[in-house]
Amino acid sequence: MKSIPNQDLIVTIIKKGCCECVIDATRQAGAEGATIIPARGTGIHEQKKLLGIPIEPEKEVIFTIVPEEKTDEVLEAIIKAGNLENPGTGIAFVLDLKYLVGAVHLLK
Repeated sequence: MKSIPNQDLIVTIIKKGCCECVIDATRQAGAEGATIIPARGTGIHEQKKLLGIPIEPEKEVIFTIVPEEKTDEVLEAIIKAGNLENPGTGIAFVLDLKYLVGAVHLLK
């Protein structure tokens, strides 16, 4: 098994419909692509009801794999494009990837 070293996974959770501007910003910052997954969830700023029934707002989860040396720049682009410094807009966090296989184009 050949694992690709020194990669991070940036996970971004934002409101549905906002992913394209975030992905465009990550590409400009050096990311090669992303995976988008539709999701539902609630936070303290999203406790809405319709006819007394709680509504779970639709979200998009974006997985972006980047080399460690690009993580800070890509994360800053996500914060800016997703407006994440404002409450209720979303969150992003970074995970260290212990193993990464299958992305053979990254093997050098």
